[in-house]
Amino acid sequence: MKYSVKAALTVSTIALGATAASAEKWDMPMAYSATNFHSEMGVVFADKVREYTSGDLDITVHPGGSLFKGGEIKRAIQTGQVPIGERFMAAHANEVPLLGWDNLPFVATTYADNAKLWEAAKDTVNGQLADINLVTLYTCPWPGQGFYFNKDVNSSADTQGVKFRSYNTATATFAEALGMVPVQVEAAELSQALATGVAEAFISSGSTGYDRKVWEHLSNYYKVNAWLPRNYVMVNKGVWEGLDADTQAAVQKAADETGAACSAKSEELAGWYFEQLEANGMKVENAGADFLKELEAIGADMQATWLKDTGADGQAILDAYNAN
Repeated sequence: MKYSVKAALTVSTIALGATAASAEKWDMPMAYSATNFHSEMGVVFADKVREYTSGDLDITVHPGGSLFKGGEIKRAIQTGQVPIGERFMAAHANEVPLLGWDNLPFVATTYADNAKLWEAAKDTVNGQLADINLVTLYTCPWPGQGFYFNKDVNSSADTQGVKFRSYNTATATFAEALGMVPVQVEAAELSQALATGVAEAFISSGSTGYDRKVWEHLSNYYKVNAWLPRNYVMVNKGVWEGLDADTQAAVQKAADETGAACSAKSEELAGWYFEQLEANGMKVENAGADFLKELEAIGADMQATWLKDTGADGQAILDAYNAN
């Protein structure tokens, strides 16, 4: 049975424990700063939803972990504290290993290959997300991941004991394999962690380094392009299924357009971020051959572990990706 948008929102508020009046307005938590392109695209999405639903659905974006911290966002959506939000998929790979599909080192290192890998993964991934009460509206990749340090690094001999900011299982695995000490730090807390010595290095894109002005604390960026992780905008499954067909179509139209624009923006900015890091005094260069060889060996082990954890589903994703 389908309902009008206002009736659907009333149904969803019962599940959310809120009032019918407040349910017409959705709060959308996001983990990254307001000036980050993911957050900016979240605002674009909200504006499109408002336009395409003729104002029946009004989404307010809360960037920078201001409503819920990054690590709290998925749970808040699952349990109905908010109907919608954004997080990067692989943050939840410890709960659903398949969600680490985009953190397989050196498998898909270009935007085109990352899009192809997502095409191979999305049906299975979305099926598993539905099992935990989530529906994906759109996804958007970050630029390729590289290493930030406060010294020259030529191999793992230079990384022993370094306190390394990790944001999920894959980054913690990298840290440990290189003799570093992983510490869990959200992006919104990164600047403070670097300033206080809680973290001394991390792996991320040029975007995070630029947003957090890490040149105030770190000196070196090594371009590795290990993977292009994806953020996903997700909605509570019960709320989504309560919307009438026209509203679903309007929201999905907004999502499809925003996802495409966000991916294009990410690719456009990738090189620009490196220019900004250099302009602010950082040394930006490709990782050396010895360091890269070590990283590739670690990546192969990580892929083998992921396949073991995901079984036939994980193998099917890689098979479909390699077949195209």
